[in-house]
Amino acid sequence: MAEAAGVSTATVSRAFNTPAKVAPAVRDRVFAAAAILGWLPHAAGSALARRRTSIAGVVIPTLGQEVFATQVEAMQAAFAEHDITLLIGCSNYDPDQAAQQVRTMLARGVDALAVLGQIPQAGLFEVVQARRVPFVITYGSAPGSTHPCVGFDNATAFSEITRYLLALGHQIFGMILPPTLHNERIVARLAGVRSALADEGLGLRPQHIFEGEYGILAGRKALRQILGANGPRPTAIICGNDLLAIGALFEARTMGLVVPRDLSITGFDDISMAGEIDPALTTMKVNNVEIGRLAVEYLVSQLCGEAAPSEVLILPALVERSTTAPPPK
Repeated sequence: MAEAAGVSTATVSRAFNTPAKVAPAVRDRVFAAAAILGWLPHAAGSALARRRTSIAGVVIPTLGQEVFATQVEAMQAAFAEHDITLLIGCSNYDPDQAAQQVRTMLARGVDALAVLGQIPQAGLFEVVQARRVPFVITYGSAPGSTHPCVGFDNATAFSEITRYLLALGHQIFGMILPPTLHNERIVARLAGVRSALADEGLGLRPQHIFEGEYGILAGRKALRQILGANGPRPTAIICGNDLLAIGALFEARTMGLVVPRDLSITGFDDISMAGEIDPALTTMKVNNVEIGRLAVEYLVSQLCGEAAPSEVLILPALVERSTTAPPPK
């Protein structure tokens, strides 16, 4: 390659790694020779020389949810600004798979690592720290967290939703949740609702809590089961995410109910569909683009040896639309 371009091997290295330090005419000659020969820099050799792979990893529960995909897209764009490639691993909500993804990425020599949500496998992050790899948890956080995180307090966010519905006059609540197993975010959301209700001397009846799968069909099934249970019917349904809320809204219509006249429904995340359905969904907006960007900002600062806060919290914002109103008289 160097011979074809008529330069030294050192010049070839500088042309690809620090092009600003090479004269434009020489740099163009190197790139032209590389194009003709189909030559590319050897990533492993470059990483060995620089003690960097320019690769970061992120482990997420699934790419099937808009909120996770949006965050990863923002991270990829932010890492690209620093010439860092992002590897993606999906755990399918399985903590053992998530831990294996983390270990595999460490073995591949990632420079930095992001994990969406806490992984409840003891000692995992200690392994990451022992490898001196900067890491950050995204999308979830709680007071007193011992690990670097960029996200929001799930319990506080759902307390706010509950207080909003209480202020409208609701006193009988139902809640539709994704699975709580291995998911600290969902556990915290349920705790936030319980806490806000307890402050008013209220609670969630067991028959009014549905924990199932993710998605619209689960929301439909959950609403029918909750409204068909014994005892007084809830007048407000708090859903753990927007897809569950949209499913509940569809099922309410099938059951002949008018939302919000007969029943109020809230979601969480403010996905793109939430404001487009009829009636538009009351929810809480989480800025996943900002979370992704701030997570990368933290990791890059660690790679550069710069000081940065180890906990960054954003505030989800209540978006009041057309699926909530005072309870029927």
